[in-house]
Amino acid sequence: MTINYAHRGASGNYPENTMLAFEKAIEMGATGIETDVQMTKDGELVILHDEQLNRTTNGNGLLKDYSLKEIKKLDAGSWFSQDYSSCTIPTLKEFLELTSKTKLKINLELKSNIIQYPNIEEKVIDMIYKYNMDNKVILSGFNHYSMVKCKEISSNIKTGLLYMSGLYKPETYIKYVVADALHPYFYALNQDIITGIQKSGIMINTFTVNDEKYMKFFASAKVDGIITNYPEKLKIILGE
Repeated sequence: MTINYAHRGASGNYPENTMLAFEKAIEMGATGIETDVQMTKDGELVILHDEQLNRTTNGNGLLKDYSLKEIKKLDAGSWFSQDYSSCTIPTLKEFLELTSKTKLKINLELKSNIIQYPNIEEKVIDMIYKYNMDNKVILSGFNHYSMVKCKEISSNIKTGLLYMSGLYKPETYIKYVVADALHPYFYALNQDIITGIQKSGIMINTFTVNDEKYMKFFASAKVDGIITNYPEKLKIILGE
């Protein structure tokens, strides 16, 4: 069964990477949630996509230069709509407290490709085990060195390699990196590439699929996961 991953929560209808977006994704019938993990100045794990605060909060500059206390004062919802001005940046702890009570599959993207957060892999994995989520979580990242490090820390937790395009024979490349899944941008896939990956027994979780035409294509191709801003639309297609 293809997993319906809500990309940054139900981000097509609610402010991304907020507890509201995650809660709404669950209500909409998502069977998974994809989100992003970064680290504050004082070493706390928080949920935010951009390294810069400017796009999705009323803050300025890099997240890494703020403490958790400072981060929690920011408005993370008004950029989307004034109705959501009470939304804040969640901590990873808050997110796992919510999702550990569900059957959801969780995709945590470690945002370590631009800023090298010290020991983020160890910290995230420690928290995953704290909430007994090791069988529910897959870690992903564009920084494949980081994914190798995750596997070295815990071989039990699955890892996925994010990439945009042009990866030649990805089913061969992944064997060198020793990961469990490929997480390609959906334009990087066609039926021949999908077939080659699947014949190698490798999982495919593709992002970010918002057009129903492509949702139907990937559903019929039986990829392992589809990451979308509109889990409510994908739910209908997967049920057809």
